[in-house]
Formats: sequence, structure tokens, C-alpha cells
Amino acid sequence: MSDIDENFSDPEDYVDNITDEELVPDILKQQPKPSDSFESVIVCDNIPSVGSEKLEKLQNVLKRIFCKFGTIVTEHIPIENGQTKGYMFLEYSSLNEAKEAVRAANGHRLDKNHVFAVNLFSDFEKYLNVPDEWTPPEPAPYKDPGNLQYWLLNKECLDQFSVIYERGEKTSIMLNKAPEFSCVEERKHWTETYVKWSPLGSYLLTCHQKGVALWGGEHFRQIQRFSHIGVHFVDFSPCERYLVTFSPVISRSDTGVAESVIVWDVQTGAKKRGFAVDGPSLNWPALKWSSDGNYFARLQSDAISVYELPSCGLLDKKSLKVPGVREFEWSPDQNIISYWVPEVDACPARVSLIEIPSRNELRIRNLFNVADCKLHWQKSGNHLCVKVDRYGKKKLENNEVKYSGMYYNFEIFHVKKKQVPIDTVECKEVVNAFAWEPVGSKFAFIHGESPRISVSFYKIGDEKITQLKTLEKRACNSLFWCPTGQFVILAGLRSMNGILEFVDTSDMTVMTTPQEHFMCTDVEWDPTGRYVATAVSYWGHKMDNGFWLWNFQGRQISKNPMDGFCQLLWRPRPPTLLTAKNIKEVRKNMKEYSKIFEKQDQKAQSKASKDVLDKRKKMMDDFNHYRQQVQKVIDQQKMERMALRNSKFQYLCL
Repeated sequence: MSDIDENFSDPEDYVDNITDEELVPDILKQQPKPSDSFESVIVCDNIPSVGSEKLEKLQNVLKRIFCKFGTIVTEHIPIENGQTKGYMFLEYSSLNEAKEAVRAANGHRLDKNHVFAVNLFSDFEKYLNVPDEWTPPEPAPYKDPGNLQYWLLNKECLDQFSVIYERGEKTSIMLNKAPEFSCVEERKHWTETYVKWSPLGSYLLTCHQKGVALWGGEHFRQIQRFSHIGVHFVDFSPCERYLVTFSPVISRSDTGVAESVIVWDVQTGAKKRGFAVDGPSLNWPALKWSSDGNYFARLQSDAISVYELPSCGLLDKKSLKVPGVREFEWSPDQNIISYWVPEVDACPARVSLIEIPSRNELRIRNLFNVADCKLHWQKSGNHLCVKVDRYGKKKLENNEVKYSGMYYNFEIFHVKKKQVPIDTVECKEVVNAFAWEPVGSKFAFIHGESPRISVSFYKIGDEKITQLKTLEKRACNSLFWCPTGQFVILAGLRSMNGILEFVDTSDMTVMTTPQEHFMCTDVEWDPTGRYVATAVSYWGHKMDNGFWLWNFQGRQISKNPMDGFCQLLWRPRPPTLLTAKNIKEVRKNMKEYSKIFEKQDQKAQSKASKDVLDKRKKMMDDFNHYRQQVQKVIDQQKMERMALRNSKFQYLCL
């Protein structure tokens, strides 16, 4: 051993600037955390603060709620000065049980003053690391969606329509240039179920397993997408600012609340609000919009809840209490809600009109011996028709109410007249369908039973309602008015084999002999009212799928069979920008405009004829060229073929 003692001490001026993280990082990663032993512990905040005399009752209530998610090992409710502190700790037997408790119980409403906030105890580190100063998120860069109304700039004012065919494999956007049409855009697997146009035609919506997507612009680029698994139904607000989706697959919000109906902001893609609606009892649309898009409402038990936008908050923080309310509808052009309530004991049924947001009752109509009611608003909002099913007698059999001596009437509310007067139209036969003329003051309904089915037309005048005509012995079960009014199609869909009658209600004449599109399932007018498409959908009938195009007079323009055809939808047009004065001037000078249009039609027809001739000539030239090539090959192989057959027969030429 050396006599000199070695000194391993650091110099006096040495500074140790090496951290443990730099020296032994691998070891520090394995360092246990305070939360490691609490991974199956949850913290439930916002429980009631009670004294010792109510503690046992509180514990029993909380156990009933939380024992559904797994086995509770321990529980602890802190107490201070004889009062619980408003939160508790629960330990489950596994982490998965603890996570399920957080997912299901977070946001649970115990009563109106206590809504649970449930978190894993191990999450406290996440909340400790939240910075003290809030940093606003960076705004997403603006993406120009292009001109969403580009198709309105078409010089010939041609309309577009969407078609799904090949059993849903392909979706196409077509341009209607009667008698033919051209493809604007075609894609495979564009949607997994169906498509839907927005009310003003700005967007095309497609449905997918993980949600829905909006497309628009000249090349139909994706504008927005909304994540909602298993969407079945969709609906737009009239102004296209909001979208509503429904899925039977229950999802959970950030607060743990169950949601099946979700309201979205179309421009930002943000979720505005969610609602829990029972799928089997769902009546779509679950949310109904006011005409200006500033309110939506939904039907609840003994109440109508009206929500205002953009906050999606309950109007005046309370629902409209209506015991027994069965159905409601918004006026198409005013913030007025109509609803009806069935009769209960000695109290008659009731139809009411209420103005929103003031909640003033504009009109009430009591009705007796009522079995059912249906509300039909005229598109202009001038009139409301309430179809009333009345009975002569009723009795209770096997807990079901049976009605006999049924008869029907229509209560017509003149909404925009002073004190809202009401007229009544009676019908002794069963009413199968009702429809208002979209532009005008007529309405029609189908009544009677096969083979004595009739269609009656009425017109609302300044002083009274007059019957125009009744068309008897008709094979129809549906009414389809032209969007511009005056013309109507009486259609016998599905089981009635697709019988079609085109009626001009200005003089009540049937314009053509009854037409037939066998097994027709759908009738779709174009927005201008010049053309109408009838279709046999693969969703309703597996054979003869395709669509036929007609003009408004019932003249067939084209037949378009398509393998696995599913759906045809015309692209809507926004309301005209012309004033009433402009429209009056156009009608006044219609003869002058007609001359211009006739010249354009003749020019287009001659051009179309020339195009057809050119197309046929090209096809013939192509065939002759192909024939010459084949003949040349046959001539070259003639000797060889004869040798192989050992035959002297002359080989015939093509």
C-alpha cells in the first residue's frame, strides 16, 4: 500500500452541471410514479354535501350507481366538520372497470343541482401539467371551396341530378339536356348508402360507416366531413348553416352524455349539440326547423322544446308545456308552431297556433270525436290544413281503442288573415293522400277505396272554398304537384303498377291518356317544373330498374334502363332573385321571349339532329373498317383453312 493517500475530491471551484436525466435516463424511466398504485381508483366530484345523519343514505345511492360498472374494492368519502366535502374515491378491482365507470358515469345527473364529474385518479398528473396561461389555438388555414353555385351560371339554365346505380357501386351527377343527358361527374363507392342534396343545392351529402361528407364546387371536392358512426338519417336546416345526423349507435359526448342525434355547424364542422333519442320510437325528422333557420324544436313527453341558434340553448331556458301533445309542425315562412293534442276524457282534442319566441297563442280550435289528426302547411304559409279523422263510436277491446263510423274533414286555417278564420271541407270516404299546390291556392286529396278511388280538387277564394272537380275511378295512391303549380300527376305507385295521369288544373283536363311505368316506385319533379322523372328503384323492386323522363304534359322523352338503379334526385335551386314586379313584367312580355326561345330550341334541335347523324355515320364507318380488316384476315387464311379441311369447297366471304 502506498504511503501517499490519493485525493478523489472535486476541486473547490468545480461545478456539477450534469443532471440525473442525462446520467441515468434508462433507470429514471423505470422510476415508480405516485399514481402507479392508483390506476383502478376513480374520483367522483359534485356529489351532495350532507351531514352524518344522511351519510349512510348517500352511500347506498352512490353504490347503486357505481356497482353496475364492476366490483368496488374500497370507497372513501372525505368528511370535514361533520359534512362530506362533495367528492369521493372509489377503487375497482381492475383498470377496465374503472375506465368503464368514468365513461358511463361522467356527466350523470343525480338531480338538478348535482352532475357528476368522474375521472381516473391517475389523471391528476395530466391536470397538473396544464399551463397557467391559456394559449389560443392557431386558426386553421382558409380553404376556398370554390363557387358552390357554379351550375346556376349555365347559359341554357340546365338542371343537374344525381343517380346511384349498379346496386350502389356507382354515383353520377348528370346534366339534363333533354332528350339526352351528359355525365358531369362519376365516382365509384362515392357513398355507402344514399346521397342527399342540401335545400339550396350548394352541397351533395354522402353517407359512410364512419360519418357523412359534404361535396361541392365545380369538381365536387370535399368541403366538410362529420364523424358520426352508423348514420341512418340526415337533415339540413333551410338556410344550410346546420346539419342534423341520427345514428342508432349511441355515442358519448365529452361529458359522457349519450347522443344519437347531433347538430353540426356546416361551415366549421363543429358539433353544436347532441340529443339522446330512442331509435325504435324515432319519428324523423327528430328536430324540426323554423323557416329562417334561427330555431329548431323537438317533441318530448308533454312538451315541445324550442332551441335558439347559434347557441343551441333552450329558448327562455324552459320548454313549452303541452300535456299530451301528439305532433307539431313549423310554418314554412313564419316562426309559428302548429300542434295538436288528442282528446282526454271529457276534454276535446285541440289544434293550436303559437308564435315564437313570444309564445303568444294565435288561434285555438277545439275538435270533438277525434281519432287522429295530420298537419299540412301550404308552402307559402298562407294556409294550414288539419286533416281530422273522426269517429261515430269507440270502444275498448283488449286494451286497444276501436273506432267505428269513421268520417273525415279538413280544417283550413287562413293564417295570414285577421283573427285566423277557419273553413271546413267534409269527406265521408276514407282519405288516402292530401297535397297542397306549391304555388297557388288549390289543394287535392285522394279518397275512397279500390275500385272506386276518386281525386277531388278545391280552390281557396277570397270568401269561400269552392270545389273545382272530382275525377272518379282513378288508379292512384299518390299526388305529385309541379313545383310551379297548376300541373299535378296522379300516380299509382308500387302495387298499382305505375299508372300515371297528368292533369292541368287550370281547366281540369287530363292532358294525355293514362301512361304506365310498370312497378314505378318514385316520382321526382325537376326544380323548374318542366320535366319529371319516374323510376323503379332496386331498393324497392329488383327488376326493370331505371328511370324514364317526361315533360310536364305527360309526353315521354326518354327511357333509361340502368343495372341496379337505386336513386335519382334533382339538384334544388335557390329562390329566384326576381321581385314580384320583375316576374309580372316577364309574364307580360312572354310572347316576345317565347320567339327567342323557339329559335334557340330549333337551333338546338337541328344541332342535335346533326350530332345524331354524325354519330351514326361514324358508327357505320367504324363497322365497315372493322369488316374490311376481318375480311383481309379471312382471305389470308383461306388456303390454309382449305388445306386443313382437305376440302375443295369454296370458302365463303363475309
